[in-house]
Amino acid sequence: MSRVVVIGAGLGGLGCALRLQGAGHDVVVLDQRDRPGGRAHQISDGGFTWDTGPSLVTMPWVLEETFAAGGLDLHREVRLRELDPFYRIHWADPATEHHLDFVRDEDAMREQIARFSERDARAFPRYMASMGEIYREGILGAGRREFSSLADLVRFTPKMARLGAALPLWTATSRFFRDERIREAFSFHSLFIGGDPFRVPAIYGALVYLQFLDGVWYTDGGVYSLVEAMARPLDVHSGANHRVTRIETAHGRVTGVRTAGGEHVPADAVVHNGDVLQVDALLDTPPRRLRRPLKPTMSCFLLYLGTDRIQPELLHHTLLVGTGYRRFIRDVTRRGRIAPTFSTYVHAPVRTEPGMAPAGGDSLCFLLPVPNLRSGIDWSAESGRLRDALVRDLESTFGLTGLDASIRVEHRMTPQDFADELGATDGNAFALEPTLHQSAALRPPNRDPRVRGLYRVGGGTHPGAGIPGVLLGAEITAGLVGEDHRPASRPRPQVADAATR
Repeated sequence: MSRVVVIGAGLGGLGCALRLQGAGHDVVVLDQRDRPGGRAHQISDGGFTWDTGPSLVTMPWVLEETFAAGGLDLHREVRLRELDPFYRIHWADPATEHHLDFVRDEDAMREQIARFSERDARAFPRYMASMGEIYREGILGAGRREFSSLADLVRFTPKMARLGAALPLWTATSRFFRDERIREAFSFHSLFIGGDPFRVPAIYGALVYLQFLDGVWYTDGGVYSLVEAMARPLDVHSGANHRVTRIETAHGRVTGVRTAGGEHVPADAVVHNGDVLQVDALLDTPPRRLRRPLKPTMSCFLLYLGTDRIQPELLHHTLLVGTGYRRFIRDVTRRGRIAPTFSTYVHAPVRTEPGMAPAGGDSLCFLLPVPNLRSGIDWSAESGRLRDALVRDLESTFGLTGLDASIRVEHRMTPQDFADELGATDGNAFALEPTLHQSAALRPPNRDPRVRGLYRVGGGTHPGAGIPGVLLGAEITAGLVGEDHRPASRPRPQVADAATR
């Protein structure tokens, strides 16, 4: 009989559990928080609702396949709405053209770019063709298979080098675009999976291409509706007593886990969906270290505001880019300090789903990248100061007039909360920094080579963070468990019309 324990009910853990249960394995999911979701949690207060983590859905076919593998039909479980424009980028300087809308139609997108540079508008089709190749080889090719050894990486690297995917993302983008703002617009995406656009490899430029290919989507009720739908058919145990305190082993093989409530849960396989840098601390017999120390990403300061008025300047998704963008990223990702100017992502779901706030109100989430806890910042003292400075900047720099006076409900999340509530090393927000030296086989592997029956899933293992990344990783990890362990029962029937790629 094959029993699998999944530690952590984030999207990666739930996706892996769905696949394993659909294949006939006996699966139990243990999570330390009050509800499943991990980083993809949700807050409801005073009639306002906020997703606390991911809020933008791309590559919906990955969700369709994940649900189908668990015997579910995604479109019967949740309602997906396509967004167009995808998002708006709004720059601080009002003296020049200061906003760009990303729209699905490529001709209309060229017109948007032409407002800044006719030359860059002409380069857009070439850019898309280049990123399309990287997407097919790097995302669909490498992102759906295991990288278990350096030999796998060596075989993969020449192809990526030929496509320019190993170049820094900013450098690769600059080969096509000359206007500084267009370069920023087509390279910022990596920042929201924890990567510095000036250092991560250009493979992350494919994040732009896949949005135009498959669209950008919203699920009614927020991303948390996906969590609820995935958790419903699973045996999920949530709460402090179900926090796993030890992964138990014998003769180099996992035998089960021990929880904070004192329960021993036997297992033939354990899938770890917690912070990838914490898994060794759970093992009762410390194994040899994996190659070298790994670097977690920066963190985020999150401000959730419920207001009694709508801010018309904001779309469903808006990126507010302050002056000194390059310095801002350098301060946050390398210098370990809060930058003097702010670049902030805003999620305003009332634009698509009015029920996320009381009538006439707005449910706003502001995400500001900040250094992680290695910076030594005391967030108990800094949180209030930064909150006030950010709100003043939103009003004075970006025209969100009356924002402070309109606030009726407010919540915050700091790097210390990432550490305390999620067990994130150094309070990181996106697991491991997606640099060239922490990608593919250079990330902790999906199957642990040191302990038989131990596996990983989530943003810290291959292929990486973001909803599609962790769900593609769930496919890889579930496949490895299936190779190594026979299911306890017959597989559940899959949905016949699931999308395939």
